[in-house]
Amino acid sequence: MLVDSVQSQANRLEEALLTVAEEETHDLSVPLPYVTVDFRGKGLEPLERITSLDAPHRVYDAILRDSLLDDVPFMRSEDGRRLAAAKPADATALLELSPTALLFGAWHSQGEGGGLGAKFSRSLVSEIMGIDVPVDQLLVSERTGELEPRTAGRRTGSRIDPLGILRKVEVFKGASVSDWSTDKSQAGRGAKKVRPSEINHSNIAPTVQPLGVTCDHAEHRATITLAGLRRLRFGGGKRDMTGRTLIAALGLLALVEQDMRGYSLRSRCDLVCDGSAPLEFVRANGSTKEFDLDRATALALYRDAYTRAEAEGFEFRSLTLEPQDKLVEIIRRSRQLALEGEGGEEEDGG
Repeated sequence: MLVDSVQSQANRLEEALLTVAEEETHDLSVPLPYVTVDFRGKGLEPLERITSLDAPHRVYDAILRDSLLDDVPFMRSEDGRRLAAAKPADATALLELSPTALLFGAWHSQGEGGGLGAKFSRSLVSEIMGIDVPVDQLLVSERTGELEPRTAGRRTGSRIDPLGILRKVEVFKGASVSDWSTDKSQAGRGAKKVRPSEINHSNIAPTVQPLGVTCDHAEHRATITLAGLRRLRFGGGKRDMTGRTLIAALGLLALVEQDMRGYSLRSRCDLVCDGSAPLEFVRANGSTKEFDLDRATALALYRDAYTRAEAEGFEFRSLTLEPQDKLVEIIRRSRQLALEGEGGEEEDGG
């Protein structure tokens, strides 16, 4: 039984990294570049900011796309163009501006090339499984004809827009996904009325799936793929090894930070570790070597990898963006509809 999915774990690990990156204590400070959209001063309280570690599509999210860097739409800025052009053959831009995108995966699905946009697989896969789950019934799959165990529990899933943009807000889209406005005259020639979800904003309607509710125990399984890291290049030679080492060290730090903070997954689902388990290094021939990793060691490994990367010429930096007026307006209109009781979330695709 799946207790916490790969996607959910990625979000929890990103939250842990963002927290430790913002620690004020000198002993805990972690240099971690990321991109922030600053909503302060826009009259959208309590919303203050969204980062590339919060946004659903990370550094390629529509929230960042529809914000400005030095008065230029982000993906049209020099840094944005570097991110759009990034490929596994040269992932330097992501390493310097948002290395967590290389760790947890990212896809620039709304780029000029559509599905051909920059795409990076996960380097870290983590999930929590329930073991020895009681089965209530066996059903025959309509697709495969095989027996499928089912339990009485159900789980809902959805994409929750961190900006709270509602489906009923009127949006007009022009020739490209970036050419949109809440004012039709500002969206360009031939603009058509679309749902906010068609410009990658707003929520995705919930789905309901069977889910077990009890188990004998849970197992946390996490893997950092060294083979996957070898596909990433950063200019060749020593730079490749330095960049891959930094991503691997960041993954280890994320796992340790989550473990330190505990596992409160959801209501009535708090997990307590039954002792600590060592990590394993799996060699190409299948043999393994166990090793222990505490928080101090993980911090030291990451800081050392970061320092070595700087010495190798990588230019790490965090960026702060300003939301475009149209992004602020679509949030404001969504809030107004919500206050009027016009959520419109009952329809599909919202």
